[in-house]
Amino acid sequence: MFIGLCGTICAGKHTVAKFLVETYGFQILRLAAPTTTPVPKEDGSSTTDTVVTSFPDNGNLTFPTIEELLEYVTERWQQMFVMTDISNEDMLDTLLKRPFFILVSVDAPVVVRWKRYIEKCKAYNLSLPTPTLETFVEKADKHMFDPQTGLIPLFVRATLHLLNSSTSIETFYESLKTLDLTDETRLRPTWDAYFMQLANLAAQRSNCMKRRVGCVLVREKRVISTGYNGTPRGLTNCNDGGCARCNSASAGGSGLSTCLCLHAEENALLEAGRERIGKGSILYCDTCPCLTCSVKIAQVGISEVVYSQAYSMDNKTADVLSEGGVKLRQFSPPREGIVLLGQNSDTFTGTRFYAHADIKNN
Repeated sequence: MFIGLCGTICAGKHTVAKFLVETYGFQILRLAAPTTTPVPKEDGSSTTDTVVTSFPDNGNLTFPTIEELLEYVTERWQQMFVMTDISNEDMLDTLLKRPFFILVSVDAPVVVRWKRYIEKCKAYNLSLPTPTLETFVEKADKHMFDPQTGLIPLFVRATLHLLNSSTSIETFYESLKTLDLTDETRLRPTWDAYFMQLANLAAQRSNCMKRRVGCVLVREKRVISTGYNGTPRGLTNCNDGGCARCNSASAGGSGLSTCLCLHAEENALLEAGRERIGKGSILYCDTCPCLTCSVKIAQVGISEVVYSQAYSMDNKTADVLSEGGVKLRQFSPPREGIVLLGQNSDTFTGTRFYAHADIKNN
C-alpha cells in the first residue's frame, strides 16, 4: 500500500505520516527539493540553474523524480509507503496509475491551525513576530488557493478527507486507529462494495421526487439486472409531475396506495424475470427494501439481500425475509469522504458525513 498525504498548514499531515510509521511500519518516501546552484558555462563563466539533488533525510528514502520514486515502490508494491510531497496534479496523475496508491487529505479549522502554528514557532525558537490570525489566513489561503501552486486541486481528488480537530497527539492517534487506513478494500473494493457502488450509480437515474434508490441483482458475481425507482415506462416521469403523491407534501409512509412509482427492487425483479434469477442470487440495494418489496423478493427465490441504509420498517422486512429463507445483512464499508476526528482529549468522536439521509421517505 502507498498512501499519499496532502494537507493545509498545521493540519497534521506529518503527524499522520508519523502515525503510519510507528503503528504499521510504513516507510516515508521523499522527493528531493529543487536547489539553485551555479552551473559553469563552456566559456568559464557561470549561470544560475535549478538542479535537483538527492539528500539523506533522517533515514527516509529520497528520489530526484516522482517517476523514480514510483518505480521503486512498484517493485516493492506489497510493502507499505507514505509520502507528503505531492504538490501538483501532474504528480498525482502519475501516482494514481498504480492500483496500490490512495490519496488522503488532512485539514483542520483555521483557528486551530493558527494556534498550532504559533506553538510550532515557539517550539522551534523562531525569531519571528507572532502571526496575527489575519496574517495566517492570508498565508493559508495562498497555500491552498494560489492559481499556480495551490493544493485545492489535490484536495478535491482525495478518497478520504480527515478533519483533525484533536487537542492532543494521543487523541489523534486513537482517532486514526479506528479508521484502519491500511484496509485493503480502500484500494480494490470487495464484491459487496463493487455491487453497492453499482446500486448507488443506478440510483442517480431515479426520477422519483421523494428519494433516489438504486438496486442491482447479482448471480454468481455477475449482474443480472439493475433498477431504480420512478414511474413506469410510458408514463410521465415523477419529476415531471407524473406521480401526484410524490409531488405533493405528503408525509413519509402515507398515501402509498396512490403512488405510481415503482421501487428500484421491483424494477430490477421485473427486468430479470424469475427464470433468470435462480438459487444463489443476491439483491444489492442502497436502502433496505420496504415490506411490499420484501414479499416479492421472497417470492422469486432470491437467497440474500444486502443493503446500506436503514428504512422505517426494517424489522418487518427482516421478519418477512427470514420466514421466506432470505438472508438480510447491512453493508458497512470503510469510512471515506469527510471524517471528523477527535473533538476532545477524553473521548474520540468520529463522524462520517453523508450526502443523503438514513431514512427512506417514500
